[in-house]
Amino acid sequence: MHNLKNIDVRIPRNQLTVITGLSGSGKSSLAFDTIFAEGQRRYVESLSAYARQFIAQMEKPEVDSIEGLSPAISIDQKTAPRNPRSTVGTVTEVYDYMRLLWAKAGKVHCTTCKKELKKQSTSQIVDTIAALPEGKKIFLLSPVIEGRKGAHIKILDSIRREGFVRIRVDGQVVTVDEEVELDPKKAHTIEIVVDRMVVKDMEIKEERPNPNRTRLADSVDLCLKRGEGSMILHDSDSGECTRFSENFACPDHPENDIPQIEPRSFSFNSPHGACEECHGLGSVLQVNENTLVPNPKLSLAEGAIHPWATSATRMGFMIRVLEAVAEICGFSMDMPWKDLSDETKKIVLYGHDEPINVNWQSNSFDGLYETTFEGVIPNLERRHKETDSSYVRSQIEGYMEELPCNSCNGMRLKKEILGVTVGGLNVVEATDMSIDEAKEFFLALIPDEERKT
Repeated sequence: MHNLKNIDVRIPRNQLTVITGLSGSGKSSLAFDTIFAEGQRRYVESLSAYARQFIAQMEKPEVDSIEGLSPAISIDQKTAPRNPRSTVGTVTEVYDYMRLLWAKAGKVHCTTCKKELKKQSTSQIVDTIAALPEGKKIFLLSPVIEGRKGAHIKILDSIRREGFVRIRVDGQVVTVDEEVELDPKKAHTIEIVVDRMVVKDMEIKEERPNPNRTRLADSVDLCLKRGEGSMILHDSDSGECTRFSENFACPDHPENDIPQIEPRSFSFNSPHGACEECHGLGSVLQVNENTLVPNPKLSLAEGAIHPWATSATRMGFMIRVLEAVAEICGFSMDMPWKDLSDETKKIVLYGHDEPINVNWQSNSFDGLYETTFEGVIPNLERRHKETDSSYVRSQIEGYMEELPCNSCNGMRLKKEILGVTVGGLNVVEATDMSIDEAKEFFLALIPDEERKT
C-alpha cells in the first residue's frame, strides 16, 4: 500500500533526477516499488529459464504502463562510520589511484631548498667519476655518522673489525689505529675512506676489462653498500666534496636523504607516510595557556596554576622545584600572577634549563636533589603522552585544544612526502581542489596526442 494515485511522470534519460517531497508522499514507492521493481522484473524476464531460478523475482507493480524503461539497480543507503582519518578520497578509493600516480610519476624535492632530487645508479656514478680530468686525486668516502653527538666508540670498533685502514673524522683523515677520542657532547661526522686513487685511463675497453675502471666500480659499490646508498667524492686538489646517492638525496642538505617512494608513502593511515608528530591526523592537542591561570589575581603560592592548585600538588615535588627556580631567578611566589613579568611567566610555563638543587624529603629520599624545571606546559604534555590512566588523560585534556599540526601544517603526511609533486602540486594540494579544478588539473597532465577527442 502506498500514496501513489493518478500519478503521471516523465523522467529524462542519462541525467541525475532527484525525487523529493514530504515524508509519506510516496518518494520511495515511486523509486523502489515502482520504477526499480519493474526495471528489474523486465530484466529477469529476458533471461533464460535456467538463469531466472537463481535470481529473486519481484512482483509486477500496480501501474498502468511504463515506457522506455532500462534495466535498473538499487543501492542500499549506507551511513559511513565517523572516522577522523577518513576523507572523501579514501572513502571513495579515488585517493588510492592518486597515491599510485604520485609514487610513479612524482618529482621528489629537497624539503629545505626545494631542489628537484634524482636517483643515480652505480653505473651512472662510475661514469661521472670516470669522466673527471686525468691525474685528479680523489678519495671515495662512505658516510657512517653525520652530525650526531656521541663518542661513537662501537662504530669506530666496527670499522676497525671490517678491515678499513682510514677514516675521515670531522674533515680530518686519520688511520683507524690512531687513538680517536670524540667529545660525546659535540656533534661529529665520520666517513670511511674506502679508496684513494688517481683518475687515469678509465675508458671502457672491449677486448678486456679495464682494471682501473673495475677498481673504481668495486669501490663505488662498496661505498654505497656501507653508506646505505650514499657516498662522497672528495677532490684532494680543491678540497671540494660531491655527494652521490642511490636514494633521493640533496647534495647541499645530505640530512634530507629520502628513501624509496612507494604508494604507501602517501597514506596518512600508514606509518610509512603519516606525519610523525600528529600520526596522520593533521591536528594535535596542545595546552592552551589561557586555561592554566583562570584567576590571574592569585599568586603561585595560592594556586594560580590551576592544574597544580590541588592541596596535594601544592605540597608536592614540582612546587618545591618551582620555589627553587623562584629563588634563583629572583621572583616571588607570593606575587599575583598578573603582576609577574613576561619573562617570569615564560619560565613558569615553559621551564628553566639550568640545574637546580631542591631540598626534598620522602620515604625513599632525604636531602638535596639536582634537577631542572621542565615547566607547566611541557609537564602536562609529557604526562598526557605517557599516562596509561584515562582519567588523568581526560583531566589534562581539559586544558588542551585541538590545533593544526605544526610539523605538517595539517596535511597529515611526512615533510619529505609533501615534497613530491605532480604537475607542481603535492598530493594533498591536489585533494584540496574542487571537482572542476581537479578535472582540469588531471586533463592537463595527459599529453595532447593521448587525449581522446
